[in-house]
Amino acid sequence: MYSVIMAGGVGKRFWPRSRQDRPKQMLNILDNKTMLRLTVERLRQRSEFDEIYVVTNRELAPGIQELVPELPEENYLLEPFGKNTAPAIALSAVHIQAMDPEGVMGVFPSDHLITQEEKFFNDLDTAVEAVEEKNSLVTFGVEPTRPATGYGYIQFDTKKQLVDDKVFRVKTFAEKPNLNTAKRFLRSGDFLWNSGMFVWKASTILKQMKAHMPDLYDSAMTIADALGSEDYERVVEREWKTFRSESIDYGVMEKAGNVYVVRSEFTWSDLGSWNSVYQLAEKNEQQNVIDGEALLLNSNGNYVYSPDKLVATVGIEDLVVINTDDVTLIVERSKAEEVKDLVDALRKQGMDKYL
Repeated sequence: MYSVIMAGGVGKRFWPRSRQDRPKQMLNILDNKTMLRLTVERLRQRSEFDEIYVVTNRELAPGIQELVPELPEENYLLEPFGKNTAPAIALSAVHIQAMDPEGVMGVFPSDHLITQEEKFFNDLDTAVEAVEEKNSLVTFGVEPTRPATGYGYIQFDTKKQLVDDKVFRVKTFAEKPNLNTAKRFLRSGDFLWNSGMFVWKASTILKQMKAHMPDLYDSAMTIADALGSEDYERVVEREWKTFRSESIDYGVMEKAGNVYVVRSEFTWSDLGSWNSVYQLAEKNEQQNVIDGEALLLNSNGNYVYSPDKLVATVGIEDLVVINTDDVTLIVERSKAEEVKDLVDALRKQGMDKYL
């Protein structure tokens, strides 16, 4: 299996640690290794280094290559700039199909946390078997443990099983719901969290793009014709400007017919905010998480990151405090998702030096 790692994201919700030149996937958040490094090491269990591709943008490429120097230089697929997941997947698919017309490719975010890896590998093997048997598009849906409003959901058809009680035909994809809808999804028993991971043949996803995203497909074929030529980078640059910014879910998965989901049981998180990190991290008796130097008196339920200077508090609850060299962020844990809005506000205010 070829493994494609999507590593072009900006990680706004993890500001101020996440910056334009060092976004979330390049940070060590819950481990002494970066999120990208953890992802590569996980996928090495099923793919050789020359079968692992990283899709990122030109600005991030030098730093990312330093983090994973084992990959061949040609396995770093460079976007001129981010255009969401569909163009990135099209770019990787034409490269893989050129090398292996029947090649099976998995697509994985670079910044998600997966534990219980044995269960993950079992599910990954099941997905590959489903692709080879039915030439289908397969995604992974994680068993929900709470009515989360920060995840998209996948509804599956209990009557249409490809593998008994494991692989099901997808009925619908649902956007991030409000709390009442999320509770209804959980009660129904046929909704799973959308993990954003996929397995399919490169030829199959390109065929589906031809049917549902013909403009993207035509441009991808133009890029394919330029592979290995001196014109390749110029062609990519030219065609990239014509692409709409589109997710693979909206562009293909919601419209294609032969879509299946593996009902997965491994522990998974997209680490979507500082609150997600708090939920997963080890806590002290006051339910505080401290990474660095802090003295918290009569303070409960807080996440503090401050490696270089002391944070001292009295009587605070349920806050996130992030200290970097040039910025201090303080936000309620329940509103940690809104850090992305703060990043947008900084850009509008012309305060790019903090981004």
